[in-house]
Amino acid sequence: MSQRMDLVKHTGGCHCGAVRFEVWSCPDLHVFDCNCSICTKKQNHHFIVPKKNFTLLQGSDNLTTYTFNSHVAKHTFCKTCGVQSFYSPRSNPDGFGVAPHCLDPGTVRSVTVEKFCGDKWEESMQAHQTIRDMSRHAAEAQLTETKHHH
Repeated sequence: MSQRMDLVKHTGGCHCGAVRFEVWSCPDLHVFDCNCSICTKKQNHHFIVPKKNFTLLQGSDNLTTYTFNSHVAKHTFCKTCGVQSFYSPRSNPDGFGVAPHCLDPGTVRSVTVEKFCGDKWEESMQAHQTIRDMSRHAAEAQLTETKHHH
């Protein structure tokens, strides 16, 4: 799988261990700190990956989903411990938002946090040229991102 050559396999899950997943992503995570109403209350920092790079290993029967407003985002969390280790974001319904703090230690090299103004969601999405691509072409999106930051 050539597109995974610069990616590493991270594993993670909820607090009680019922929900476990693996995700292929760069070891240098680009994490969004969003200030929309739900991300603020949940402190939902997350990085975005394409669906094909995410595998739920166990716990699908232990997940429950909350939606509100546009109902595009699927806020999934463990029924037992309440932890959201991943979800389907409104910005990238074709991918997953993964909580970096729910990854097992050892595979993350660095974390860059970008503030995202989800409070003004439509405007912010318009202004952010690369966010939608993060769930499509992981390698290309990473390249674009690197050029913007350095």
